[in-house]
Amino acid sequence: MSISLDKFSSLIKNQIKHYKDKALYNEIGNVINVGDGIAQVSGLTDVMLNELVEFENGVLGMAFNLEVSSVGVVILGDYEDIKENSVVKRTNRVVSIPVGDQLLGRVINSLGVPIDGKGKINITNFMPVEKIAPGVMSRQSVDQPLETGILSIDSMFPIGKGQRELIIGDKQTGKTTIAIDAIINQKGKNVKCVYVAIGQKNSTIVQIKKTLEDYDALKYTTIVSSNASDLPALKYIAPFAGITIAEEWMSKGQDVLIVYDDLSKHAEAYRTLSLLLRRPPGREAYPGDVFYLHSRLLERSGKVNKKFGGGSITALPIIETQAGDISAYIPTNVISITDGQLFMMSNLFNTGQRPAIDAGLSVSRVGSAAQIKSIKKVSGSLKLELAQFRELDAFSQFGSDLDKETKDILSHGKKVMLMIKQGQHKLLSQEIEALLLFSIKEKFIKWIPENSIENFKDEIIKYFDEKHPIIKELKDKKDITESLQKQIINEFDVFIRKFITTINDYPYEFTGLK
Repeated sequence: MSISLDKFSSLIKNQIKHYKDKALYNEIGNVINVGDGIAQVSGLTDVMLNELVEFENGVLGMAFNLEVSSVGVVILGDYEDIKENSVVKRTNRVVSIPVGDQLLGRVINSLGVPIDGKGKINITNFMPVEKIAPGVMSRQSVDQPLETGILSIDSMFPIGKGQRELIIGDKQTGKTTIAIDAIINQKGKNVKCVYVAIGQKNSTIVQIKKTLEDYDALKYTTIVSSNASDLPALKYIAPFAGITIAEEWMSKGQDVLIVYDDLSKHAEAYRTLSLLLRRPPGREAYPGDVFYLHSRLLERSGKVNKKFGGGSITALPIIETQAGDISAYIPTNVISITDGQLFMMSNLFNTGQRPAIDAGLSVSRVGSAAQIKSIKKVSGSLKLELAQFRELDAFSQFGSDLDKETKDILSHGKKVMLMIKQGQHKLLSQEIEALLLFSIKEKFIKWIPENSIENFKDEIIKYFDEKHPIIKELKDKKDITESLQKQIINEFDVFIRKFITTINDYPYEFTGLK
């Protein structure tokens, strides 16, 4: 009997030892009020930030505002059936998105649900959409080019793998076209792509999907779509979902290109949520942490070292300006976060220059370190030549009495503008870009009349095909050596002699290049 009493005594002592004076309760709350996609909920004492909560009609919400007596929940679905006193329960998991190769070639919404009619995606691997960006010690410097296939970008504003290059400009100036061309040009280059559409029309998303399919680029691309009619909460989550998908590939040592189209609409969605949750408005009614919103998103891009996977995420965020005003609140914020910007000019676009990039306001703060030698050698003076041309072109409007030197600079500048003009989806290899830039640098184009320049460029592309020995050597060495330079000059001499025979009333006396 004493043995059983001892056991009983030790059991009581053990229970007392592990006693906690905390009341147990069921983690269920009730809706206090609801409207405009926002619900104030009471009773969820221990809910986490960004945790998913479930309403009694099965619709999910995200805990966004953690206050003393209530929680501000943004609803991620139809909120018409949600009424006052509706039951809300915790799920104990934060907003997460499926990640993995199964997403390639698919169109999904902000929560990872497929919306392309191709059926369910069988993925068991989920990652939270909010994550701390890689620290300084886990990163490495950008030293590899991300080829866009666009001559003016690859030569003057090169983008490196792991860089964040902003594309900024007014509506309808070709911003999305540059981003889509960059995705198309990654074919066969072992770079996976994520295109995030924020607040775009459904017709636009369908058109982009078809373009990527037509150029066989959808198979290595995931489209994350939150269309114009979606709730602000889904537009807010979309870019974070996109970068989470990209991070999975980066952690496995792969290179990723992500496009955010566009962050102006993302900031507007965040402003809408913040104002509905009664957060204090700041400049232009945006909340005070709108800078942090985009910095924590864009800082997740970069190139990590081998210890952390050795992959990279290159980000191309897009910002829409009003009447070319880059000093507005959101544009200045994102310019300060990114590693350079491509500024699209309406007047250049309207005169037919494609892409309509302003060489004066655009800059790449990283990419030149990632350029291959052949491009670097022949593109150094291009920006300066265009700057001189722009300056003189502005003054030449006022008078016609120009000296020969000024006329030569203007003529050369106009020809350069035609050489870097490039049609939509007409992408170039780095070897062809090097030859086109070589013909500009060595002033070969002075022998070609202005009205024949575009034809001259097209013929160079045809003449120097994949099988040409110069192209093969450029591909192998990625540099223009002295011996190769002589070969290129000799080949261009033969090519130009042949080309000028096709021009009626040829105005110059060609003396040769040697």
